[in-house]
Amino acid sequence: MAYSELIKNFERIREYIREFYVYGFRSREEYASIKSTRSYDNERRRVESWLEDYISFKQTGQGKNVFISVDSRQVAHNPLYRAFKTKSFTSNDILLHFTLMDYLQEHDASGISEIQDGLLEEYPGTFEQNGLPDESTIRKKLRELQDLGIISARKEKGKMLYSSVSGSTDLTGWTDALDFFSEEAPLGVVGSFLLDKLPEHESLYRFKHHYLMGAIDSEIFCELLLAIDGRRKIRLTVKNLLQDVEGEFLTYVNTPLKIFISTENGRQYCLGWNESQGRFFFSRLDRIVKVELLEEDPQFEQLLTRAESERAHLWGVSFGGLEEPGEPEHLEMVIRVERYEHFILERMMREKRCGMVTALSPGRYLFTADVYDPQEMLPWIYSLTGRIESLSCSNPAVTKKFYSELEQMVNYYE
Repeated sequence: MAYSELIKNFERIREYIREFYVYGFRSREEYASIKSTRSYDNERRRVESWLEDYISFKQTGQGKNVFISVDSRQVAHNPLYRAFKTKSFTSNDILLHFTLMDYLQEHDASGISEIQDGLLEEYPGTFEQNGLPDESTIRKKLRELQDLGIISARKEKGKMLYSSVSGSTDLTGWTDALDFFSEEAPLGVVGSFLLDKLPEHESLYRFKHHYLMGAIDSEIFCELLLAIDGRRKIRLTVKNLLQDVEGEFLTYVNTPLKIFISTENGRQYCLGWNESQGRFFFSRLDRIVKVELLEEDPQFEQLLTRAESERAHLWGVSFGGLEEPGEPEHLEMVIRVERYEHFILERMMREKRCGMVTALSPGRYLFTADVYDPQEMLPWIYSLTGRIESLSCSNPAVTKKFYSELEQMVNYYE
């Protein structure tokens, strides 16, 4: 049975699931230095109620560490979607929710006063303990049901009339598509909710590389998509990672343009125009705490066109320093490939991104790239160590770091 304490603040749940899943290496005693042990115990019980089949622990000198352990090849559906399926209701909320739905099934096109009188007449004793909610509360609940698509509303002669939405959709022919969508799409949680309406079945799919953590950022993802679709500015609240800025969170106005998902690690980023800094900037979704929709940005199309142009010089998600990008840095690298190592050349062609590969002579190839932040390329460049004849970059810090790391490696093996 699920832990009965219900959620009021989903952001706190995101934080704790991330702590358990990614950083599940702190004991209860270590948490006490940053959170109260009571808070730790409450959230641990809550997470365990959803994910009991995936909870593991290890005993260390510092105490017992609890963490989530999931083999994506063994699970058909992302277990983290369960966090969205725990709602916060009071007993009166539940009564009002279902009595409204039942009343509107029998009474079409009813106004707020008719609904209020009808609830008292047709459900005597239901609201005896706490009394019938006032008109404002009923109106809010009707708006909530309308947002969920359960009821419809129309204005007639200055009066708002509410009706039940009739009919249902047969999803049985969409089972396989929903199984795939729920696990692969960025907002797969939608597919997960639709699957709940279908009978239990065995999914056709298993995923060797399956990035589960994006599930808990679905709410943020949806808000960003709504802003992009409406060409609107947003006020972002993000976790502060800057040592020289006071406060736990940073808030700034941004115009979101596109969302990117890394095929390497599954991280999700939003590319937007930072109004105060006057530059493009990537925000990691797992660091965004809140998204507040603002007015429409009349410059949206121009910003999107400019972003696409500058994107041609991105290796990853960095535009370099905090100032507006200048000219891209030029990097050149000569690679030697033996005649039996065709797979190396194939890999370079597959992973070159915005770079170019040119044949110089049999077995020798020139890789060139013009990027805003060549530092991002270093991990990929290191993976070709042993085949690199020469490397040069217009940013001397890049070549200095590369040859310094190479020298350290040589010294280590000597």
